[in-house]
Amino acid sequence: MAAADRATIAAGTPGLALMERAGRAVADAVSRRARPGDGVLVLCGPGNNGGDGFVAARLLRERGFGVTVALAGERSALTGDAAAMAARWTGAIAPIATVVPHDHALIVDALYGAGLNRPLVGDIAGLVSATNTADRPVIAVDVPSGLSGDSGRAEGAVVQADETVTFFRLKPGHLLEPGRGLCGVVTLAQIGLSAETVFGAGGLRPAMFRNGPALWRELWPRHRRDTHKYRRGAVLVVAGGLAGVGAPRLGARAALRIGAGLVTVACRPEALAAHAARGPDALMQRPIATEATLQALLDDQRLGAVLIGPALGLDAEARAAVMAVLRADIPAVFDADALTLLASRPGWLRQRGKSRLLKSRLLKPCVLTPHEGEFARLFGDNERIVAQASKLERARLAAAASGAVVVLKGPDTVIADPDGRTAINATGSWALATAGSGDVLGGLIAGLLAQGMLAFEAACAAVWLHGKAGEALGPGLIADDLPEAIPPLVAPALADDNDA
Repeated sequence: MAAADRATIAAGTPGLALMERAGRAVADAVSRRARPGDGVLVLCGPGNNGGDGFVAARLLRERGFGVTVALAGERSALTGDAAAMAARWTGAIAPIATVVPHDHALIVDALYGAGLNRPLVGDIAGLVSATNTADRPVIAVDVPSGLSGDSGRAEGAVVQADETVTFFRLKPGHLLEPGRGLCGVVTLAQIGLSAETVFGAGGLRPAMFRNGPALWRELWPRHRRDTHKYRRGAVLVVAGGLAGVGAPRLGARAALRIGAGLVTVACRPEALAAHAARGPDALMQRPIATEATLQALLDDQRLGAVLIGPALGLDAEARAAVMAVLRADIPAVFDADALTLLASRPGWLRQRGKSRLLKSRLLKPCVLTPHEGEFARLFGDNERIVAQASKLERARLAAAASGAVVVLKGPDTVIADPDGRTAINATGSWALATAGSGDVLGGLIAGLLAQGMLAFEAACAAVWLHGKAGEALGPGLIADDLPEAIPPLVAPALADDNDA
């Protein structure tokens, strides 16, 4: 954002004009939540965030609000645009130690923005605590004070906002937990920064995105009228024995529901009857009695993608299956037990990452779908990854190290490509925290891979739709419901006017 500001100012828009518009957006947010005559406390910090607060205070007073301004630090220490906006405020400025947040109808937090890189301490930390316990609506400017805009982490005191007004583009901290929960409703205000100026020739090249249809809509598989089931995409789900029949079938059904033309569950011979007895559906079953049997299935040139891991098991046969899929170099999704087996042999992923980096062979896309515990087992021996405070950075570095697309799951799922692109997902519901939900996600990704969708975009699309299905079904959903909820969501997602 600092670079975006500089580019816009260099193109002819004064910094004071940007600050005036930012402050106006904050004042507009206050005006939607309070009425003229209400008391508003504006907490201003020593930087440009505080400058936005001074603008908001001036405009709110002009609109008839009772405004109290408190400043962290000395007015004489303000510089640049913030000092200029403070000079336009003709009212009193109170020291922060003298204000009582509870005495006001609404509080504007303009103390510190997204650039803060240290915990809040002393009087500021005390003020944040008093603000959080005041039981008054809080509107934060850019990010709640104390929150890292880069990582979404809160080291120490942090404001709990009801609404956060930010500018031009979201920051990772608005989407990554716990930041997402601390921001409240996020209002994105456009204040005159032009995308053409910022991202034009020679400008910034964004590599971080909020996940949504605009990111993958153009690459969604579209089939001709004369297509057939193999052209639509054939998926192989590598399953285990009799103890785990449900999980691989959830993934298989999800692959069908996302559009794959044919899905085969390859299981151990003793589980074949159990799979066949699960009911009439479009799934096929094949026994894999030996490694050679599995290899023959993987060698089928019509095969489009593999899902391996759900209820696979952790024994020698399962380990051999994972190695066979890695060697086959077919687009593959590794989930659940397959991730545990990969973690037990970290050299497998490191070697794959080196091969990808050195381009010693053409590798088909590989997608890893760990939750935090699995991620720690997979990459816990990589000190550079472990040291990262940001979930987004950890996923990005893991993708580069493994040569795989990494889907780091959670309420703020991050999708990372080895080329450096990352996306943070904002769809979903707590109701998705149910057994089998991750198996469905793996099947959705595999189904899109089998149809020829690129791995990063396939993972992004599957995660977004999976979250939307959770939102639509709500409390009481079970994993079996999720595949059936996918088809009605696809057409709205592909509509050009969908930017959710």
